[in-house]
Amino acid sequence: MFGFIIVPQAHAIVVERLGKFHRVIHSGMQFVVPILEAKRNIYFRALEVDVDGRRRIVTRTSYLIDLREQVLDFPQQSVITQDNVTMGIDAVLYFQIREPDKAVYGISNLVDGIEKVVQTSLRNVVGQLTLDETLSSRETINTQLRAILDEATNPWGVHVTRVELQEISPPEDIRQRMELQMTAEREKRAEVLRAEGKKQAAVLEAEGEATAEIRKAEAAKQARILEAEGIAQARLAVAEAEAQALECIEAKIGKGKATDYLIALKYLESLQEISKGNATKLFLPYEATGILGALGSVREMLESGK
Repeated sequence: MFGFIIVPQAHAIVVERLGKFHRVIHSGMQFVVPILEAKRNIYFRALEVDVDGRRRIVTRTSYLIDLREQVLDFPQQSVITQDNVTMGIDAVLYFQIREPDKAVYGISNLVDGIEKVVQTSLRNVVGQLTLDETLSSRETINTQLRAILDEATNPWGVHVTRVELQEISPPEDIRQRMELQMTAEREKRAEVLRAEGKKQAAVLEAEGEATAEIRKAEAAKQARILEAEGIAQARLAVAEAEAQALECIEAKIGKGKATDYLIALKYLESLQEISKGNATKLFLPYEATGILGALGSVREMLESGK
């Protein structure tokens, strides 16, 4: 008598003939010889929910071997760090059965074996780290555990894809000290930031004052330059006017007489400035009479030249 069975997708069945491994059948309609051939069971874990909503994980057996990626959520493990701190770690393992025959014959209870390997490996890895390293190196621990577990479960036809640490729970006194340390660190960073802010403000204020002083100096310098240029241009204009006046006088009275005329004129302008003072007496130098006489003769010459 022959029999047909249907294997679901992503599942496999280990078939024994007369108590000895014969073959592995995969998804689809498969043929099994009754009496001579039998399906070998494998242990697996399942999540059950009671009528009151409580959840529990139970271990059962089935002849269907799931080839999909599976998740094992282990209960919290107690581990000791290198600096002798006891803490609880909750780990999750992701694995996939690659060779169903090794998963059945390589170990009596695959799920239990994987759990024990995770426990021992986790203790070994964390035992080489301090508390601070354990709390700050989750990714490193995950990577090390995945490599160790993948190598350890390879004879069972299992490939470990990922290992994740869900929660790390240090003792309550350690947790309180860590919180106090974190608070102190935050306050320290806040003080440093405030000090940096004051420093930056002082630097910016000093730079602003220095820039303002530089701009004031540049403005004063530019003003002096412009004033000097104005004075120079005024002097040039006066000199050009005097030169033109001298040319006109020379054309009228001659070159030698023009010089005497300009000297006398400047002398009179100086006397006018002197007379503006508060003095009640005014002394004229002896040469003044000669200069005034020269002005009179020059005037006569100009009148005759008209």
